[in-house]
Amino acid sequence: MRRTHPLVYVTLLAGIVLSAFPLYWLFVVATRSNDVVGDWPPPLVPGPNLAENTGRLFEAEDANFALGLWNSLLSATVITVAVVFFSSLAGFAFAKLRFRGRNALLLVVLGTMMIPVQMGIIPLYMIMVELGWQNRMEAIIVPSLVSAFGVFLMRQYATQAIPDELIEAARIDGCGTFRVFWTVVLPGLRPGAAVLGLFTFMGAWNEFLWPLAVLEADNPTVQFSLSQLSTTYYTDYTLMFTGALVATVPLLLVFLAFGRQIIGGIMEGAVKA
Repeated sequence: MRRTHPLVYVTLLAGIVLSAFPLYWLFVVATRSNDVVGDWPPPLVPGPNLAENTGRLFEAEDANFALGLWNSLLSATVITVAVVFFSSLAGFAFAKLRFRGRNALLLVVLGTMMIPVQMGIIPLYMIMVELGWQNRMEAIIVPSLVSAFGVFLMRQYATQAIPDELIEAARIDGCGTFRVFWTVVLPGLRPGAAVLGLFTFMGAWNEFLWPLAVLEADNPTVQFSLSQLSTTYYTDYTLMFTGALVATVPLLLVFLAFGRQIIGGIMEGAVKA
């Protein structure tokens, strides 16, 4: 095998440093006090104030940060499970089942991806008012239970990863449609479902515009709580950075928990191919 040029390693190292430095700088400022935020040169070593800043973060009455974390964790988890399940089910139907109007329905689903989210906020808010879901978590969770992108992604993955012969063999053994999906198709969709789950969780966790429109300060999500930290006359940068650091931790944990599964599933599929 040809030896890799040293420039490749230099480029990769530079990419890693540029990607990781904002997170490191976030951590450094979160461990400092406000009197060193504007120093030049800026401090590059963590300070001793992380515990104090974290305590002040959860004690801030305007932010209601603990409730925001819980609401985001609840909504992101429910949305992720629902999107992965319904997208896998719909993707299996569009990829492997033959029924009238299949292509037309798929075009309708894909057509919804062309509509900007901002255009749907006003009619969606009117629906939430009619249902009485203002300032309730149902308004955050229910509209996001199905994803057109997820349906398209799982449809493409099911088309390539699930052989028709495997489904026919399961039907010969007496399996119904849902049992074929649950016992044969869904395990084969695991790598694609893991990728979709990560994207969905990150999107739901970072969602800001819709919670800002439909929720109030006494029942926020984590991004809403972060916005409340910067609404006063005095900007406490260390408090804002501490909140951003705490809000990033769940995303890192989810990636560490499922990142290896994604890579392992992709490699497993490559070996089978």
